[in-house]
Amino acid sequence: MTQTPAMTFDLLIRGGTIVNHSGRSVTDVGVRDGKIVAIGSLGQASAGEVIDATGLHVLPGVIDSQVHFREPGPTHKEDLRAGSMGAVLGGVTGVFEMPNTNPTTSTAAMLQDKLDRAAGKVDHGGMFCNHAFYVGGTHANADHLNELERLPGCCGVKVFMGASTGDLLIADDEGLRRVLKSINRRASFHSEDEARMAERRHLAREGDWTSHTDVRDKQSAIISTERLIRMAREANKRIHVLHISTAEEVPILAANKDLVTCEILPNHLSIYGPEAYEQLEGRVQQNPPIRDYENAQGLWEGVRNGTFDVMGTDHAPHTLEEKSMPYPASPSGMPGVQTFVPLMLDWVNKGALSLERFVDLTSHGVNRVWGVVGKGRLAAGYDADITIVDMKATRTLRDEDQANRSGWTPYHGREVQGWPTHTIIDGRIVMQEDEIIGEAQGKPYRFAECL
Repeated sequence: MTQTPAMTFDLLIRGGTIVNHSGRSVTDVGVRDGKIVAIGSLGQASAGEVIDATGLHVLPGVIDSQVHFREPGPTHKEDLRAGSMGAVLGGVTGVFEMPNTNPTTSTAAMLQDKLDRAAGKVDHGGMFCNHAFYVGGTHANADHLNELERLPGCCGVKVFMGASTGDLLIADDEGLRRVLKSINRRASFHSEDEARMAERRHLAREGDWTSHTDVRDKQSAIISTERLIRMAREANKRIHVLHISTAEEVPILAANKDLVTCEILPNHLSIYGPEAYEQLEGRVQQNPPIRDYENAQGLWEGVRNGTFDVMGTDHAPHTLEEKSMPYPASPSGMPGVQTFVPLMLDWVNKGALSLERFVDLTSHGVNRVWGVVGKGRLAAGYDADITIVDMKATRTLRDEDQANRSGWTPYHGREVQGWPTHTIIDGRIVMQEDEIIGEAQGKPYRFAECL
């Protein structure tokens, strides 16, 4: 490796094992003015701040491309500030936040309202991590989504094909065709068939969370995804299918990669019914549902064979009081952004996926799918968004450590190996050894298609 002449940096990360486009190597990373400017042997360099990363792994900044931070609206469950605190404590440098707030993020004014909140101009000090916001597709705005999707700070359009938390729903063919006709960027879809689920709601057994998979069965997801792909192909538009929950959808998605990208959640890989429903009840209720162990193995195959493009958490807190209501009155959704990195590093240590594949799903994949400017790669010229992890550290996930306003995790009591030690955003150390450093300075993401 060539020796780089003596240089001065704002931040120097020394001796870590970097994991990036070149594979793995023990080397140094130099940061200046918020950007990565040097990767290599920087032994003669000086810097304002130095991190000794010996024995640690240095990754591109992890991005969680699906979170629900509940603001504006039911902020007793979660808000932008607390959610972003959980993100950076968990090694996550940025998030894409969903539009099913109250009011919904379905107009230019409401998108700007969220950006103002994230900047600390409303109610609190703002977001610690970088961010972008989805615009929700509705029957009212379907013909104007091509304008809304290009607004600054927007990561694209989100459409709910099956009813979930909130008031956004486009279940009919005409509405979906209007959305697909209008969009130019890749749009994201919650894909469950509303008509089928409506027919099956009578199958819900009061107080029995195992019946959640009877109401929202596999066919509800499979039928919806097949229909969505068919309509996207007719319109020749790109789509992103969120939180795939059935093994049967994996080959369908793999056969349509020219138009379709897709997401997998840690929850669908890590929690298994019916046992989890019997033990944790409403805590593990989400949409689409947690399914059985055999199904999860089929989803793991989609991780291994490359079908899944990204991994997000669908972080969506409700209070434990709300979650303890008897099914089906209990709401769907659970926290996940703070436990995202340690949970998946534990799977890496168990051999379920490589560290390179984790980086591909949480950084490189987000860069590819959405064209996030300057993000998602640990490379010269890119923004210095970096996640440093200790692959040997063993910790126990606990409710009391969670920053989300609802104060819990479905993984309470789970021991994991692998832990984030530093979260670096735009060259600033935002989290070090489980402590947030400095004030909130998160910025909106920019997207190549909208420059």
